[in-house]
Amino acid sequence: MFSKKPLNPAAPAAPPPPRGAAMARAALTNPYLAASGAAFLFLATILTLIAVAGDPKAGAPEVRISLARLSSAAAPPGWREALAPEQPGAPAVTEELFQLSATPIPQAAIGGQAVITLPDGRTQHSVQPLPRAPIAGLSAPSPGGPLPVIAPDGRNSAQAYARPFTSNGKPKVALVIGGLGLNAKATRDAIEQLPPEVTLSFVPYSEGLQGWIDLAREHGHEVLLETPMEPQDYPDNDPGPYTLMAGAQPGETVRKLEWLLSRATGYFGLTNYLGSRFVTSDTAMAAFSGALRARGLAFIDDGSASRRGGGVPRASADRIIDDQLSSEAIDQQLLALEAGALEHGQALGSGFAYPVTIGQVARWAQDVEQRGYQLAPASALTARR
Repeated sequence: MFSKKPLNPAAPAAPPPPRGAAMARAALTNPYLAASGAAFLFLATILTLIAVAGDPKAGAPEVRISLARLSSAAAPPGWREALAPEQPGAPAVTEELFQLSATPIPQAAIGGQAVITLPDGRTQHSVQPLPRAPIAGLSAPSPGGPLPVIAPDGRNSAQAYARPFTSNGKPKVALVIGGLGLNAKATRDAIEQLPPEVTLSFVPYSEGLQGWIDLAREHGHEVLLETPMEPQDYPDNDPGPYTLMAGAQPGETVRKLEWLLSRATGYFGLTNYLGSRFVTSDTAMAAFSGALRARGLAFIDDGSASRRGGGVPRASADRIIDDQLSSEAIDQQLLALEAGALEHGQALGSGFAYPVTIGQVARWAQDVEQRGYQLAPASALTARR
């Protein structure tokens, strides 16, 4: 059988601990007090790290946009698409842009500026935003959405939604950058990087179209709506289901046009997308121009309809600046645009929202006025003809 191990002799009893030590031991064994102490220790550690390393968000610009510019209406459809996720290092835009105040905003307070806080604490004020669309009296409901109308007092969209402009007597240079609304990054870059004098045109089929237009006007840009028109190589080159066709009856042209116009508000006029066949048809252009006259809109084309009038505010591009997609070629076209403005007093160029186009135009615009020109919105070059 297994023998038992002998037990160790009993140790002498230890003296009782001091009263203070007994209280400390009781505190450590209390679970509530232990949890509180751990939380305090964690908080102290965080505060110490912030004191040593600094605020981790201190280097990021912050944009605050006054609620005074917001109406009491619901946020426009598509604004979340317009405010796509920021690129790394880009300013953070707070959601207060579309968080509407429960208290009515005084009419006198509408208008304001966005304030950008830079990392060193300096502030930079953005350009004055254009009035928020829709402007009262300039639209009427339709089954597809609001349609532009001429107000009883004669006001129209061509005037009210155009960017204000005052000539300083120098040759005027204007640009229209189009194809916006389909690619979120390109659209944001055009809105945020190009000066507010550059006119932007949007594709009517874009998701969140009203949100994009609102954002563009918030940055001071006037806006055109692109109208798909039949090209010579249709249907191989098909601009979409609401393309205006050269051989269509006038009623069909107006019906399609009204669907396009009802997609959003805030544009001062239309521009063509393709249309080399459509603009050659007298019947088609008469129906198109008549609809624009009745609704108080302007028409700016890429140069393909330069011989057309229509009795509406009109302008035609003198050149397309990005037929060749290289920075050198675009720079040459911009210099040629300046030469045309010097010769004729004004010149209008058009381009597409390619990254190279946006980048070159943004750089060119930084010092074009120092060379003796005035950068102007496209609406400032229109004339009724």
